[in-house]
Amino acid sequence: MVRRLYNFFSSLRLTVVLLALGLVLVFWGTLAQVNLGLYKAQNDFFRSFFVYWSPAWSTWRIPVFPGGYFIGWLLLLNLSAAHLKYYQPGKKKYGIVMIHLGVVLLLVGQLLTDAFSTESLLHLRNGETKTYSESSLRYELAVVDATDPSTDKVVAIPEHLLVKGGDIHQPEMPFTVRVKTFYPNSSLRDAPADGYSEVKTTVAIGSGLWWRSRPRETTMEKRDTPSGIVELLTPQGSLGTYFVSVFLTRPQTLSYNGREYRLELRNARFYKPFTLHLLEFRHDKYPGTDIPKNFSSRVRLQRPATGEDREVLIYMNSPLRYNGETYYQASFDQDNQGTVLQVVRNPSWLTPYFSCVLVGAGLVVQFLTHLFGFAAKRKAS
Repeated sequence: MVRRLYNFFSSLRLTVVLLALGLVLVFWGTLAQVNLGLYKAQNDFFRSFFVYWSPAWSTWRIPVFPGGYFIGWLLLLNLSAAHLKYYQPGKKKYGIVMIHLGVVLLLVGQLLTDAFSTESLLHLRNGETKTYSESSLRYELAVVDATDPSTDKVVAIPEHLLVKGGDIHQPEMPFTVRVKTFYPNSSLRDAPADGYSEVKTTVAIGSGLWWRSRPRETTMEKRDTPSGIVELLTPQGSLGTYFVSVFLTRPQTLSYNGREYRLELRNARFYKPFTLHLLEFRHDKYPGTDIPKNFSSRVRLQRPATGEDREVLIYMNSPLRYNGETYYQASFDQDNQGTVLQVVRNPSWLTPYFSCVLVGAGLVVQFLTHLFGFAAKRKAS
């Protein structure tokens, strides 16, 4: 049985079948983006072990096709098993080893990219300074101790914990947050309407509002707007129920034990050990036309811990690479007074380049090895 399994996982037939399944998956997933949107298609087809189908009359999830993770892991196993089975030590096989290592590194690098890379946005107005970027897809409930006017102490509760509901307690918080209701995507009104229910809270903002749950957004042009009702619990009792929502333009405030707190449901933030100050954003056009010529952001980077203080010009195809992140010029405000930088952190961004170089070098080495061997035999004859 072990030998049969080994022969199966190292067979060329399995390689061909997996490559064919990968082609079908890519084609199917690309077409599915039309109805599902980019992000949902990525999760359903490529970031899963199986593609599921749900009948219209039930919530069953029936696996109907292997997903990206399943095909990728099997390809990695197949390549490793085939190399161990057919590899014969010797100088003539160095190229084969390099090619196989390059392909393995390409697969592993893509998995690491999918697992650890993050993308966020940094929106700056002219003259504004920030120490954080924000996710456009993930949200968090921020509990901010704002007692000290010069420093905020923030405890961020990620969205996936809010979706689960129940009690959430962190040692840095003097109270427990009990999630009573949470909608990952919601709609809000200031008057009754069909399908809407009244927001029932006991403290601060919430009375006079009506809300309802909405399906999650999947297209790139739209974003979820989560809302929820949370209750703050202390050993002395409840501090009341509060309404939190991305729709609200100002946070909920409260006092407890002589300290001031803010509750705010917002885009998840990624804090930096440095500041970026927007000195000037430019949107240049070709003379006499409305055709864009250049988009650029002149920023000032300051890092007190290292004494670094310098100006950087970020423009198209010339990003800022700093602190393991890359800052691209992505968008701008319509009044040309603000910029939007895309911030990408990808710890394994070099692996595709190194993999391609390794595969290419392996092909050259293997070709030259056979060429020199053939030339030597011909000369001897």
